[in-house]
Amino acid sequence: MTTAFVSSKGQITIPVEVRATLGLSPGDRVEFVEFEVGQFAIKAATYSVHSLKGMIRKPTVAVSIEDMNAAIAAKGADAR
Repeated sequence: MTTAFVSSKGQITIPVEVRATLGLSPGDRVEFVEFEVGQFAIKAATYSVHSLKGMIRKPTVAVSIEDMNAAIAAKGADAR
């Protein structure tokens, strides 16, 4: 069993084994889920696709399918 201590500010350091198992990196969020009275599980907070809305701006000029295909073909020709 892995344990952690609560600081005077209410903070804990998640042990390295737990971080590795959950795939956590600095800046990630975690959730505490109560599954029985007085018992919690910790899990990595995952985001839904809806949370991605607005991350990429819309282009100011629409690009046609033909232009996209031409750009792909040109880039492919450059790679050879």
